Amino acid sequence: MSDSTASHPIWSNRLTYILATTGAAVGLGNIWKFPYIAGENGGGAFVLMYLLCILLLGIPIMVAEVMLGRKGRANPVHAMLTQARSAGVSKGWSLIGIMGVAAGIMILMYYSVVAGWSLEYVFQSATSSYIGKSPTDVAAGFGVLAQDTTRQLIWHSAFISVTAFIVGLGVTRGIGNAVNILMPMLFMLLLLLLWYAYNNGEFMRGLTFMFSADFSKLTGASLLTAMGHAFFTLSLGMGTVMVYGSYMPESQSIPSASVTVAFLDTLIALVAGMAIFPLVFASGLEPGSGPGLLFETLPIAFSDMWGGAFFGTGFFVLVSIAALSSSISLIEPGIAWLEKLGITRIKATVGLALLCWIGGVASIYSADVFSTLDYLTANIMLPLGGLLIALFVGWRLGYTRVRKEITGVSNGLFNIWFVVLRFITPIGVIVVFYESIKGLFGA
Repeated sequence: MSDSTASHPIWSNRLTYILATTGAAVGLGNIWKFPYIAGENGGGAFVLMYLLCILLLGIPIMVAEVMLGRKGRANPVHAMLTQARSAGVSKGWSLIGIMGVAAGIMILMYYSVVAGWSLEYVFQSATSSYIGKSPTDVAAGFGVLAQDTTRQLIWHSAFISVTAFIVGLGVTRGIGNAVNILMPMLFMLLLLLLWYAYNNGEFMRGLTFMFSADFSKLTGASLLTAMGHAFFTLSLGMGTVMVYGSYMPESQSIPSASVTVAFLDTLIALVAGMAIFPLVFASGLEPGSGPGLLFETLPIAFSDMWGGAFFGTGFFVLVSIAALSSSISLIEPGIAWLEKLGITRIKATVGLALLCWIGGVASIYSADVFSTLDYLTANIMLPLGGLLIALFVGWRLGYTRVRKEITGVSNGLFNIWFVVLRFITPIGVIVVFYESIKGLFGA
């Protein structure tokens, strides 16, 4: 890694940027949510719809957000202030950066609690505590954990501490080194679990569940689900992509890097599904959604299989790595912003980590706090941030300024992207945003 003329860190290794941004995108949702919603919404038909949404929503906004970060060479707040001044528009556009930083911190407040559950199941798997038990007892174990506030506090605190330690080491020694180790580990563990599922699960049934194209199951709700997941899975609108873009080397192609990250994020979600569902079906279980699949159904499957303790441990280590790579990216925009204000990285890290820890404690003791943080960030702040990014780059920066930053593509491809960003992407995000906020009014 090198320093820019403004002493802003820049990743000299293209692979580090790809791994860091992919790590930000890959999280708990990739491990359980995407496979489940694909299977329930027409399998291959939904996957095709999702890929279309990635092309029309996810990648266009990602390219725009990376560009803002690299051009600004600063945290999201100051990068937006710089871009607004450059374009001669209101500094109020810095709201994009402020909202992104706030969203990342708010997400980590409850995300770390769920990540703590995965650490608990690493421990349970490694000690074979659920191996050989009846399905009823294994499933009931998650309910016991959900009521054990002390145990949740321990794991939540441990997860926040590890996140703070890595980020506190800095962009080079901390984040850069961590993703260079964690992401290859994630890929290898995922392939190992895929092999295990192929040999011990109903592999063809799992593939059929996910990829058999049943267009009759596609509904308007399916389209909205695909649009929403395509947007949120790439960590857009929360400042992460922008701040990582500020560490991106000038020579790297923004569109190429963005497409690579989107491809890897989708591939990991698909492979996760191919590893999970064969094991679920082999145990005679029905695939569930959310924590039910991750912390109830899968432990039942591992408890009755050859090598269940070993591979169960590997699976929950995989989940923990995915959670950690995301948590690093959630807190980094806020730390970068505080550093710009003159606060040392160590103090900024300790302060924000403590804030996230307090929010996590509140989430553990109150389901309302947990659900409110989840709803506000996922359904309001992130889509609104993505919409504002598309409008700012598409309508305020100007064609010439944007074209100068987006290199490595032909004029024809650039023009297509710019038209999509200006017209199609905002409409798509508005539709998702509208459907999300209807719940506020009981619609």
